Amino acid sequence: MGETIEDIESRLLDLARLQPEGISNKDLKQQLPDVPLTDLTGVINKFLKNGTLELFRTKEDLFYKFKDPSKKTAAKGSDNEEKVVYKIIEEAGNKGIWIRDIRFKSNLNMTQLNKVLKSLETKKIIKAVKSVSASKKKVYMLYDLEPDSTVTGGAWYQDQDFESEFVDVLCQQSHRFLVQRLEDATKQGGGPLIIQKRSYATATEVQKYISDLGISKVALSITDIESILYTVVLDNNAERTVASNGKFMYKAISRFLPPPGLVKTSCGICVIEDKCASTGSVNPNICPYITDWLNDS
Repeated sequence: MGETIEDIESRLLDLARLQPEGISNKDLKQQLPDVPLTDLTGVINKFLKNGTLELFRTKEDLFYKFKDPSKKTAAKGSDNEEKVVYKIIEEAGNKGIWIRDIRFKSNLNMTQLNKVLKSLETKKIIKAVKSVSASKKKVYMLYDLEPDSTVTGGAWYQDQDFESEFVDVLCQQSHRFLVQRLEDATKQGGGPLIIQKRSYATATEVQKYISDLGISKVALSITDIESILYTVVLDNNAERTVASNGKFMYKAISRFLPPPGLVKTSCGICVIEDKCASTGSVNPNICPYITDWLNDS
């Protein structure tokens, strides 16, 4: 016995929910190859008409995006002013929008706008999020959205405060991993090119190492780890190169070149060395600093 229309609707909704960024016609053909095209088209048109799905276009394809019924119900139950404000905030996405811009786009006075925003927040349709770019300003976004890292500051911020100690620990541990990788490669031996190749590590490897240590209370993305490793590079503790697959590779390096022998002597740091000669009151034969250095060596 074949599938009913209700079965097809259920399968399509499940797919749309799993891909909140949208599902393309190509995806539908791959995921629902057994569904007749006429039946699938009919279900899609029904969902577009009742607002369960919304259609949007990119340069590559058409996409169908699932719309949460709770949002539709909330919007339907609101007055016109709330619908206008809701639409403006929805369009802002997870980067949010400042109240000044909402006021400009909605043409509402501040008393009206504050009333609308409070109502939508009470219904848990929208939420206010503090932005790291301006501590006294809040941006508004839909309630169920995860704020963009440009708003929260990402993993390096806690309650709008930059966690410098946390970043320092991550830099130290990342460098430690690279140093260990270099030492292990050297112990394994081989030619210099082989050792060099073995010394490099990817951000994914460092991410796993940091995760296994359990020093981060938040999940760190590859992008987060890349930024930490780039800081290690800028501190002159590592070098970065691009692999054949286009990904960055990192290797620990010595921070500075070993100082030449003269610099290690007292002469290398003497502030009057330009006056020193083989004769005169300032000369190496009677210099007490050289004597002390030789005695300590």
